[in-house]
Amino acid sequence: MPAADRRDGRSKPPQPTGSASPSPSGPAVSVGVRLLDAPVNRRDDSRAHKYIVDHVKPGTTIKRRIVVKNSSEVQRKVALYAAAATVTKKGFVIAPDRTENELSSWIRVEPDEEALAAGEEVEALVTIRVPRAAEAGERYAVVWAEISGTDGQQIRNVGRAGIRVYLSVGPGGEPPSGFQIGPLTGLREPDGTPVVTADVRNTGKRALDLAGELRLADGPGGLSTDPVRVEAATLPLNGSTTVRIALDSRLPDGPWSAKLDLASGWTKRSASGRVSFGGATVPAAASADRSSGVLAGGLVASGLVLALLFGFAYRRRSQQREPVPQG
Repeated sequence: MPAADRRDGRSKPPQPTGSASPSPSGPAVSVGVRLLDAPVNRRDDSRAHKYIVDHVKPGTTIKRRIVVKNSSEVQRKVALYAAAATVTKKGFVIAPDRTENELSSWIRVEPDEEALAAGEEVEALVTIRVPRAAEAGERYAVVWAEISGTDGQQIRNVGRAGIRVYLSVGPGGEPPSGFQIGPLTGLREPDGTPVVTADVRNTGKRALDLAGELRLADGPGGLSTDPVRVEAATLPLNGSTTVRIALDSRLPDGPWSAKLDLASGWTKRSASGRVSFGGATVPAAASADRSSGVLAGGLVASGLVLALLFGFAYRRRSQQREPVPQG
């Protein structure tokens, strides 16, 4: 049964990642893939080092090299191909199996199949040929590396890993990318977790992969936190999302000076303002930011600074409990 005809109902289509998950039983079914090339004019675009991101005119052919690795414990046959994807309000959405769209039909991967020993790598060439009659617009796909194996019951387990493709087609220069960050607000959830939120809107002509960091400073007693690493789902054209950053539950209510830096490749913005996790907030000011360093992930406040704060509060309570001399 070919990989495209999986019908055992055991797995859902995975999101494009650097490596696939192992199979639940039998020898591991695992594969990794990474991009080797980025256009010279995109050396400073962090997205172009992870994904195939470009803007070209109709009739253009572009090529990218990728490296595929069999991370399984045994020899596996790796299939290389392109399949459909789209960007919606849910983010970057991949199509099941080998579903084709316009962009994936323009993509060829050579070789399209390779037998790799355990731990072996192979370099492959991705070629995208844009027809001369192609209409303007941004299109999405995924270049997949897929391997399969069978467990003791002859059930096929399939693992795949992919590289996203964001291809803008049209005459002239690249369409502008841009976004706006709304006011920062603070709240404390019922379980005590403080959260900073901000609405973000895509104001440009290309999809965005937003990531960045939040900083809190000038809190009670001069407290500050370590940078908070954040990441948002892919934002479609004219789309909007609410970025939510959960913080350490030990953080005092504030107020705090908050600064949120977000970027998608070389398009960067920032917003700042005063936030509290139990009271009113002051609207943030949004501004362009050309600083470097795009980050992604979760956060921890500075334990040492918090310990000092709690130690101060404890000493203060101890002093208040001392008996008052009687006259």
